[in-house]
Amino acid sequence: MSYEVIATLMFSTMMLMLLTGQRVFGAIGFIAVVAALFLWGDKGGFDLGFAAAMKLMKWFPLLTLPMFIFMGYVLSESKIADDLYRMFHVWMGGLRGGLAIGTIGLMVLISAMNGLSVAGMAIGATIALPELLKRGYDKRMVTGVIQAGSSLGILVPPSVVLVLYAMIARQPVGQLWLAGIVPGLMMATMFIVYIAVRCRLNPALGPVLDDADRDMPRAEKLRLLRAGLLPLVIFATMMVPFVNGWTSLVESSAIGAITAFLAAVVKGRMTREVFENSVRNTLGITCMFMWIILAALAFGAVFDGLGAVKAIEGLFTEKLNLSPWMILILMQLSFILMGTFLDDTAMLVIVAPLYVPLVGGLGFDLIWYGILYTITTQIAYMTPPFGYNLFLMRAMAPPEISLRDIYSSITPFVLVMVFALTLVMVFPGLATWLPDYVYGK
Repeated sequence: MSYEVIATLMFSTMMLMLLTGQRVFGAIGFIAVVAALFLWGDKGGFDLGFAAAMKLMKWFPLLTLPMFIFMGYVLSESKIADDLYRMFHVWMGGLRGGLAIGTIGLMVLISAMNGLSVAGMAIGATIALPELLKRGYDKRMVTGVIQAGSSLGILVPPSVVLVLYAMIARQPVGQLWLAGIVPGLMMATMFIVYIAVRCRLNPALGPVLDDADRDMPRAEKLRLLRAGLLPLVIFATMMVPFVNGWTSLVESSAIGAITAFLAAVVKGRMTREVFENSVRNTLGITCMFMWIILAALAFGAVFDGLGAVKAIEGLFTEKLNLSPWMILILMQLSFILMGTFLDDTAMLVIVAPLYVPLVGGLGFDLIWYGILYTITTQIAYMTPPFGYNLFLMRAMAPPEISLRDIYSSITPFVLVMVFALTLVMVFPGLATWLPDYVYGK
């Protein structure tokens, strides 16, 4: 049996196991170990899994993962994120669509606190959505706002997904995070511009708040401003030393976790329940990601040993005579297709052993490609019929929002994201300028 046939058999068997509902790390790791046993015998098969585990345990930047997840859960469980939305509510309610614009700002800051799109979706659906509906905002527009804003969680640093990509692609996490800042803020700005223009053309979509809702003493407004800006201060205390080279990435993550913990203590919100929930959730998500990375490393090692990447590169470039850009676009389309039934981590660990070496072999920058992958994953999250965010929103939304409303709400935001993806593809400097500047300095 040729190596190409073995690689195809491994990939198809893995997809079949995933379709049966098996856990992602179980399906990928099982196929990797079984294939290694058949190919290289007992010693080779056992050494493969052991080597992947040792590589994972020696990867120092992985320490950032529990730190940032803990920071996000502390800020969420202690309700500091609630203060952030109340600030937007008071300070931006006088604008048409101001609360929807403030919700995008909330999502950006939640992303900077947590790094997971699920956390942004949960906070947006439980805090922002009821308020927006109560204030007379159009249900379709605000449903799209929350879904689009929550997708920023995997692009704006500290993105947990980019940590996973860095491990698999063997790229520096710090450079990937810096590469996500400009595209992430650009996309958030595009969302805000769309909301502002849409509400100006049709004021009924985002009415201005009544004076009674915004009428409060200036001292109270300033108090809300200070409370709402606290997450931004925490993010700054973490990122400014790192960007200036005063601390390493791991040290910055520890600073962020400690600062969030102390902020909750000072505000009197660090109860036993908050601490226990934060630690428990941090442990669960960290272990899940470590199992997934371990399985992906083992699977990638088998593919490297088979030479499958070289075979696929030869198929595309020599036999099919496709240009590098055409191959890249086909990769992005495959992500959107897989996003109809898989989440971001599953998509990455399934195709990374094939795509990442192939992208490098075609001459593309792997830092830049990590941002392309992340934006494409965001689009896949919101693409019917089975986009990940669509069903998360359906589970969290009130009964008056139907699945049809959710599907129709995301069309303009998907178009904005496709436009942003095109810009990053045409102008790679949008992603590579900041890491080049910081690391060059």
